[in-house]
Amino acid sequence: MKTSRRQMLGALAGLASPILAQAATFPEPDRMLRIVVPFAAGGGVDSAARLLAHQLGKQLGLPVIVENRAGASGTLGGKYVQTSPADGYTLLFSAATHIYARQVLKNPPYDPQTDFAPIARVGEAPLMLVIAPDQEARKLSDVLAAARTKPEGWTAAIPASGAPSHLATLLLARMGQVNFTYVAYKGTQPALVDVAGGHVNLLLDSMISLLPLAKSGKVRPIAVTSVKRSALAPEVPTMAESGLSRYAYASWYGVWAPRGTPPERVLALNKAINAAVVDIARAGGLSALGIEPVTETTEQFQRFIVSEVTQGSELLKAAGFKPE
Repeated sequence: MKTSRRQMLGALAGLASPILAQAATFPEPDRMLRIVVPFAAGGGVDSAARLLAHQLGKQLGLPVIVENRAGASGTLGGKYVQTSPADGYTLLFSAATHIYARQVLKNPPYDPQTDFAPIARVGEAPLMLVIAPDQEARKLSDVLAAARTKPEGWTAAIPASGAPSHLATLLLARMGQVNFTYVAYKGTQPALVDVAGGHVNLLLDSMISLLPLAKSGKVRPIAVTSVKRSALAPEVPTMAESGLSRYAYASWYGVWAPRGTPPERVLALNKAINAAVVDIARAGGLSALGIEPVTETTEQFQRFIVSEVTQGSELLKAAGFKPE
């Protein structure tokens, strides 16, 4: 028996109605939204996550809490979210480091690209290149010239494998045609202390983390990686202004849900987060952290991730990096 067009449309409408109803009731006002940060409280990622949580709570009219689950290079919190119910109520707020688990770990607990649903990229922040205060160099061209002349004498601190600081340093070495000796650290602070003490020559890392010591003169700021100068340090030139015309790099922050989260909930979360980012930026909350707001669709975020992993993987491979 043939099915009429009217009957077919009626059947499709019947299938769609539960989906529409589910989207209309998400998030439910009596539920709680949990944002998991895979790093310790008080850091840059945590601060940005708490701004987002506060604004989302106001917008959605329900409790939005931040839960810190630090450890295992950020994968402890990531694993918690990955194995949580895919209902849109447990989200991961992390930095760019999250997407490189397969590139930097011998036994990654998950695949960041296939085991999570990208929700939104919320912001990006420039990195700053600083050097030990006892170095003669005053600008980027001086640093690169000295490193080419005596490569064995120039060491670069790497706070975390696969982090923006790591990849940005590899990109600097490639574009500047130099060979640094890389020194691994467990975090920004010990690396920064060693640069200030003259034990390591340079560090390229989150500007907001390095700015206090740069302002105090304990390390010397050389350049920032953004396309334009930062309002937080307008006296520091960009890499492009300093001679590397095509150099631009940024750390960034994003939100993910477990794989299998219903598409309509992913879309609802994307819209809510984008709206929250606009409001936070308007109030000046992001600029205080040195973060530029980003609002994208989930598709744009997905394409961005693919592009970043492609570039980062190639940089790590060319540098001979071995997963740890």
